[in-house]
Amino acid sequence: MTDGLISRIQRYSTRDGPGVRSTVFAVGCPLRCKWCANPELIEAGMKLIFHRQRCVKCGACAGVTGSRRAGVCFYDAYETVGVNITVMELAAKLLRDKAFYDQSGGGVTYSGGEPALQADFFLEVTKRLKAESVHVALDTSGHAPWDRLAALAEAVDLVLFDIKAVNSETHKLYTGADNRLILENAQRIADTGREMIVRLLLVPGVNDSGQEIDGRLAFVRGLKNVRRVDILKYHRLGAGKYAGLGLDYPMEGVPECPEGSARYAAEKAMDMGFEVSVGG
Repeated sequence: MTDGLISRIQRYSTRDGPGVRSTVFAVGCPLRCKWCANPELIEAGMKLIFHRQRCVKCGACAGVTGSRRAGVCFYDAYETVGVNITVMELAAKLLRDKAFYDQSGGGVTYSGGEPALQADFFLEVTKRLKAESVHVALDTSGHAPWDRLAALAEAVDLVLFDIKAVNSETHKLYTGADNRLILENAQRIADTGREMIVRLLLVPGVNDSGQEIDGRLAFVRGLKNVRRVDILKYHRLGAGKYAGLGLDYPMEGVPECPEGSARYAAEKAMDMGFEVSVGG
């Protein structure tokens, strides 16, 4: 049985589906979104993040290399990202909070990164959770071969689907891939009858124009079983992680999403009859 590679489990989440949830962050993503708030989850494998602001230059890590630095630092200046975990181990950790799921109408959400890259692993975890009547959601970019995505999407109760741009050239410029497969998979999931929440991120100067917003919403209107549209406002909260990984921040100088853009998108979505949530 295949093990999984995850970074963390965020307990008591309220923004990744209904009720109180545990969100599992998978490591590895096929896209290279320039605004990604979790750059440590893009490349597969374990990484080491250096939190410079925590370092007091005590010298404890002198002569120590690689991930071992995290084990000798007294101030948590080094953080390892990525842990191998078995299906049974992850399911057991998630089931510890079943009482909270039951009381709140919540459950478990797979996020990332891209969980579909580890579809076999998360499918096995889902089977164990569903045997205990736990609600399961998948948060996906949709950029995965359908034969990998289909079984996982059909096994969960809810799919949170990100549509980053309707213009293919814009999508490729800012994510490294065109959006044909993503839009095809959104339609395929909708055709299965699976309940969906569609998430639209707004990045100033990238995908927040009226034309882009209208185009994405027009596409969403053609999907069946869309429970809600989430308008997500671009923020810079992940910028520090790039420095910790020794990377330049690709969106340097881009302001956070203004309220006007979010309000326009929300009003347009509500005019189409969608339930709408606005967040960051």
